[in-house]
Amino acid sequence: MTGDTNDPGKLPVVLGSMRIPFLTLVPVCVLLGLATALRAGVTVDWFHLVLAFVGALAAHVSVNSLNEYEDFKSGLDLKTERTPFSGGSGTLPANPTRARLALATGVASLVVVVAVGVFFALVRGWAILPLGLLGVLVIVLYTGTLTRSPLLCLVAPGLGFGPLMVMGVHFALTGSYTWAAFAASLVPFFLVSDLLLLNQFPDVEADRGAGRRHLIIVWGRRAGVATYGLFLAGAYLSVLVAVLLNILPAWGLLALLTALLAVPVFRGVVRHHDSVPELIPFLGKNVVLNLATPAFLALGIFLG
Repeated sequence: MTGDTNDPGKLPVVLGSMRIPFLTLVPVCVLLGLATALRAGVTVDWFHLVLAFVGALAAHVSVNSLNEYEDFKSGLDLKTERTPFSGGSGTLPANPTRARLALATGVASLVVVVAVGVFFALVRGWAILPLGLLGVLVIVLYTGTLTRSPLLCLVAPGLGFGPLMVMGVHFALTGSYTWAAFAASLVPFFLVSDLLLLNQFPDVEADRGAGRRHLIIVWGRRAGVATYGLFLAGAYLSVLVAVLLNILPAWGLLALLTALLAVPVFRGVVRHHDSVPELIPFLGKNVVLNLATPAFLALGIFLG
């Protein structure tokens, strides 16, 4: 610690840059990969499962910490009005001399991701390499590059938590890919893309000033609402189609239960997309959708 009595020390800054409250997405996506692996009939190596979880968690920590660092260095975090779901954690604006800690956290976590990927490439096969390389690119390029493309900014978060994470865990446990793992991964693909899309609504003006060009900036709020609705429908339709094609078991339809929440959330987004204070409760309910839907799908696959 320094002599500054207001200096919180290194650990709170490191933990703040990780955005720990948002890391809850990782367990449900890993659970989904575990469910499809068990459906494939393998005997799970629990050490491999823990290691896959560590790699997935490190990937999320890395992209969070690098995003915190880059948004602070660009000045974006100084312009946003933070909400519980957007605008950064506020850690670095409150501790500007500790910014390099966030960068170090992001880089160290990325090293863990690469090490875990190399391990599974050696143990399970090099077919995991395309997922791993794409995952590293998403982590490194997200803030500085992908946020300047409406399409890439939209799909990158869902790609990371959907096909990359769910299918990556599946491969780490089985050494192969299956249509079931791909179909299951579409749920977090659509929902997490929606999660980041919806969380961009409060930050539009600040993001525009920082040079970002995500969908809402380029095409407007109404296009953002329409895309949110299409991706929300995509999450549920992917489950329904996979069950009808016998790719996923009928029990997978448990995931459709969260449509009871999705419909009023969508209606709320339609009504309040121009009013941040009134939109915030629906941002929270959208988080619940992101956690509950893949969890119910995993439960359905386990039961099936």
